[in-house]
Amino acid sequence: MMPIDHIPDWEQRLARQDAFWEREILDRPVVTISLPKPNPAYPWPANRTYPTIRDRWMDTERVAACALAGVVNTDYLGDALPTAWPNLGPEVFSAFFGCELEFGETTSWSIPNLTDWSDVGKIRVSDDGFYWRKMLELTDAFLEIGKGKFYTGLTDMHPGGDAVTAFRDPVRLNFDMLEATAEVKALLEIMNQAYFSVYDFYFDKLKAAGQAISTWAGIVSTKKWYVPSNDFSCMISKEMFDEVFLPGIIEECQFLEASIYHLDGPGALQHLESLLEIKELKAVQWVYGAGHGRASDWMHVYKRCQGAGKGIQVGLAIEELDYFMENLKPEGVWISLSGVQDREHAEALIRK
Repeated sequence: MMPIDHIPDWEQRLARQDAFWEREILDRPVVTISLPKPNPAYPWPANRTYPTIRDRWMDTERVAACALAGVVNTDYLGDALPTAWPNLGPEVFSAFFGCELEFGETTSWSIPNLTDWSDVGKIRVSDDGFYWRKMLELTDAFLEIGKGKFYTGLTDMHPGGDAVTAFRDPVRLNFDMLEATAEVKALLEIMNQAYFSVYDFYFDKLKAAGQAISTWAGIVSTKKWYVPSNDFSCMISKEMFDEVFLPGIIEECQFLEASIYHLDGPGALQHLESLLEIKELKAVQWVYGAGHGRASDWMHVYKRCQGAGKGIQVGLAIEELDYFMENLKPEGVWISLSGVQDREHAEALIRK
């Protein structure tokens, strides 16, 4: 495993995060705190002018340089480890199959291109595709510039229902769920099998380069892990979710050594019990969303997850910490703390 030059206890931090998956405690739960350095000395890359926003996203050299600057100008405290992951938006997995992406300032979205179900058989990942080659280029650039400085992560991949949504668009897919259920299931099978191959390709590449495994979710581990999700699920019933999408999610969890389900928004809570019944699922990341209170308002959800033998990943403001310590078991808890003032404050919270 590649050591991180400026973090002498990097192995212990990894060990705690590995233990999280099994709901085991080495000495305390995982606690991550990241703070901007008070006097950042590393220069950010000079601004460049681009003809379009898309061109900015495609500037591999500058994207990698910005990733390095962001890492070097940050203090990683507790169990936090420096990571950077190549990002072309949350629907890049569908772009590997030929979907075109449209880029905004901070994200991208796919342009649905499956207008006729008879074309499903033509869908496949091509290593000659533009987005496949660009992601490979970005990953190689991160691996090179990040040596000893940060772990290069897996990009944000969404197979399953999210991939099908990218091909069809959410409104059309709602009709498909009633009128073309067999076709949706067939496309899901294509997506999932391709995902396993794509994941293995990048997992093997990162492991060969001595990387711990990480992605947008923040966990850094030696395990073969990822984040199953289905944001489309908030639009459909529990019965429809269980019939059409749950089998593929179970396959994802069985394929991985460890997994954390990204449960996004109150509309998706109806599916929690089905997800908690997946034996291989290790943990849940509950995202209640803006306007729905704070983590403390959802203690009943975290307790349900712990009661089912699952770990939880939770972002906490420091004033919520006591409440969570009083109400939850420490085993299988992964905490990201916000509102920390400085290194001394962070160290006191970690001791607590």
